[in-house]
Amino acid sequence: MDPTAQAAVKQRAPWPPLRALAWRAGAVALLLALDLWSKAAVFARLGPPLRPLPGAAVEYDAHGHPREPILGDWLAWMTSLNPGMAWGFDRLPTHVLVFGRCAAVLVLLWLVARNPLSRRTLTWALVLVLAGAMGNLYDNLFTASGERPFGMVRDFIDVYFAVWDWHFPTFNVADSCISVGAVLLFASSWKKEPAAEHGA
Repeated sequence: MDPTAQAAVKQRAPWPPLRALAWRAGAVALLLALDLWSKAAVFARLGPPLRPLPGAAVEYDAHGHPREPILGDWLAWMTSLNPGMAWGFDRLPTHVLVFGRCAAVLVLLWLVARNPLSRRTLTWALVLVLAGAMGNLYDNLFTASGERPFGMVRDFIDVYFAVWDWHFPTFNVADSCISVGAVLLFASSWKKEPAAEHGA
């Protein structure tokens, strides 16, 4: 088949069935709900960064961070507000970052809806990244207060490596979704997936 014919076939590719679209939408909604619920629950329990609520079950590490241990010293809840991107990168102007996230969510919505049934790994990768992007965008759009036009992303999962006395950058469920989705995206580029007639 020549390239022109292939392009025409791709343009005529049908939408996935309604059942598959419903599963994808449900998975995104569930992951988004888990992200928003977990952020709200931990921040309600511990309070904002460096100002724990009275009676909160927190300990302080050597750097003065209030933490609630979960598994020894290496895993704990520790509230943090991130004004920028992953790893605390905040060089981009806030409005550029937020508008970029809005554009990314719109593109991901289209890709999730149009991805064929045969690309299951890619579908779940896109679902995870979309849910994570929506979770962090929610914080930008709906948690603003004070002089900032956009809210900061709420992080609370703290991993500590005592041997180096180093905290991995605090993250949240949305960040975890994006990270796992990125790995699956990479895997899907190498994996030849069989055709599927039903499913997500």
